[in-house]
Amino acid sequence: MRKVWDIHGGVHPPENKEQSNQLAITSAGIPDQLVFPLSQHIGTPAAPIVAVGQKVLKGEIIAEAKGFVSVPVHASTSGEVIAIEQRNIAHPSGMAAPCIVIQADGKDEWIEHSGIEDYTAVDKAELLNRIRQAGIAGMGGAGFPSAVKLGTRDDQVIETLIFNGTECEPYITADDMLMRERAEEIIAGAKILKHLVKPTKETIIGVEDNKPEGIAALEKAAQGSGIEIVSFPTKYPSGGEKQLIQILTGKEVPSGGLPAQVGIVCQNLGTTVAIYRAIQFGEPLISRITTVTGEACEQNRNYEVLLGSPISHLLELSGYQQKKASRLIMGGPMMGFTLHSETVPVVKTTNCIMAPSAKEIPPPTPAQACIRCGMCAEACPVSLLPQQMYWFARGKEYEKLEAHNLMDCIECGACSYACPSNIPLVQYYRASKADIRQQKQDAIKAEQSKVRFEARQERIERQEAEKEAKRKARKAAAEARAAGNAEAGKVDAVQAAVERAKAKKAATDPAQVAAETAADPAPNGDAAKDAIARALAKREAASSMTDEERLLNAVKALGKRLDKTREKLATAQAEGSDTVEILTETLAKLEIKLVDAKQAYDDHQQKN
Repeated sequence: MRKVWDIHGGVHPPENKEQSNQLAITSAGIPDQLVFPLSQHIGTPAAPIVAVGQKVLKGEIIAEAKGFVSVPVHASTSGEVIAIEQRNIAHPSGMAAPCIVIQADGKDEWIEHSGIEDYTAVDKAELLNRIRQAGIAGMGGAGFPSAVKLGTRDDQVIETLIFNGTECEPYITADDMLMRERAEEIIAGAKILKHLVKPTKETIIGVEDNKPEGIAALEKAAQGSGIEIVSFPTKYPSGGEKQLIQILTGKEVPSGGLPAQVGIVCQNLGTTVAIYRAIQFGEPLISRITTVTGEACEQNRNYEVLLGSPISHLLELSGYQQKKASRLIMGGPMMGFTLHSETVPVVKTTNCIMAPSAKEIPPPTPAQACIRCGMCAEACPVSLLPQQMYWFARGKEYEKLEAHNLMDCIECGACSYACPSNIPLVQYYRASKADIRQQKQDAIKAEQSKVRFEARQERIERQEAEKEAKRKARKAAAEARAAGNAEAGKVDAVQAAVERAKAKKAATDPAQVAAETAADPAPNGDAAKDAIARALAKREAASSMTDEERLLNAVKALGKRLDKTREKLATAQAEGSDTVEILTETLAKLEIKLVDAKQAYDDHQQKN
């Protein structure tokens, strides 16, 4: 017998699993309409890549992954996209979120797909990409994208690969029935993950001892595979990832840490089968096993249900009696939440729909004052101090909550179950976690706003400094021109005669005058006199040009101005200058003028 360890705390609520594990898994069929939330996993929601009115096939991507921690969404049957809009989703608050709605055509036509014949001949990157493109996320917990979880670094040694078949939550039997009926697929998927992760020590499937038929089926399928099936005493919540690791290996994952830090990777059985079908057959994650149970249902059993199917479709198949039900719960009685509508869809993490009677799960009794009995601390599997955290949560003392490791709480509900005062402790912790996350997000946004503001102020100051420098330069240039004009007024008669002679010569041969002017600068090397001479020569030369020369010069001049304006606009855009709009308008006007000038030149040539 393999040694197993115990975890701190835990409780033993009534299991009530025999209600739904008596019948085989059956198909839930195809509902008339399916709703696909864009966010069915932890991380960035997917983005739609289809349009209303578009025909889609079964397995076709309808929303692509956005970012590293994200997965795509696929159509679970063929049909037509009839809406992309806000719809109610499975959430404790009853909130609405963006969804893609497909009207099924009943044909259930697959998109072309194929698997990998020999996955051992394919490199790790390609296998992970297949898993990512198949839209696979954890199906037993919060829905963490599997490709991210399995993409361990090459320098990170993984000793143990664990498959979680615990299913400790009362009423739920989805994994139990999966083990009983599809043990071969579980082992086949485990082999694929074993090839991917390459554990140096062991590969284990952990199962609570209240599932003897599932354990027997796994042991038979795992013969000769090197995969060990380990059973251990039933206790809630031994199915938590960190709790299961401690039970099977004796190792404790540090606060705020990940299993990979202690050399362990953990996967759910449903996720393992989904990976097997993605690699072996090229099938994306479009269905899952879901338990429908409770005294308000005439038939309790497990269904293989298409993702996007409304809850009402499953309830109808199970003979749901609304008058008999006290409420509808998604998930189990410990960690599940009350549904506000029967229209919400099944998503990748939907493992159970409960329709209990008032006798089965009575309405919550009013909370009484805390009697400081300490039973919550004894029940906590993470060894936290629920009582102190409760007072901090009520007082909104978030720093103290974080100091007491609030984020390590797995929200299993053991403390609430054990509390004799019926205080909904987990609800306080969930609300406090949300508030802390919101505060951190607000702090990040505030810091980003501060950085943007400071950058803007710096840019404005720089632009003002540049404008002031230009103003001073223009002033200095104006003063220099004024001084030059005063000096030019003192030019003696001889110099004036020289300039008049140059002007007359320009009328007969402007090119020769320009060459002489360049080779023979003005007397005394005076820049002002030189500029005056060139300007006069240029004006006189222009007056003697033919129409064709004048039109050609206009085209060239506009081309030069256009190039300079483009350079200025590019610089202004790079610096974020206020002159971008003005330069853009100037550029447009110059382009029009250049076109007109070229047309005038072409027309003149055609006429002559």
